[in-house]
Amino acid sequence: MPPIIYKIVDRPAWAAAVAAGRFDGAPVDLADGFVHFSTAEQVAETAARHFAGRDDLLLVAVDAAALGPALRFEPSRGGALFPHLYAALALDAVIRVDDLPLGPDGRHRFPELAA
Repeated sequence: MPPIIYKIVDRPAWAAAVAAGRFDGAPVDLADGFVHFSTAEQVAETAARHFAGRDDLLLVAVDAAALGPALRFEPSRGGALFPHLYAALALDAVIRVDDLPLGPDGRHRFPELAA
C-alpha cells in the first residue's frame, strides 16, 4: 500500500468538509458508495479524465495507513487497483491540501507528489 493517496476535490466541497469536520464524498463518491482516491502514479490521469479544464480544484494528500480497514484497493480503469474508502474521510488523516491549477496547456499542474 502506498503511504500517501490523493483526492481531487473542488473548493466548495472541501470548504463544506472542513466545516463539517469530515469529507463524505463528492456526488460521484456518494453515488458509488465509496470515496474515490488515486495513487501518485494515477492522479494525473484521473485529473485529465474526470476534471479536464476545471480550475477550482484542490489536491488533498491523505495518510493511507490512517484510514484503516475501510480503505480497499480495488480494480478500476484497465484493471489497475485504485484506493476506495468505504467511510467518510476523517480530516485528521489529511497530510496537506494544495491548489491544483491549470497550466497554459490546459493540463493541471501538480505539486511534488510523495508516492
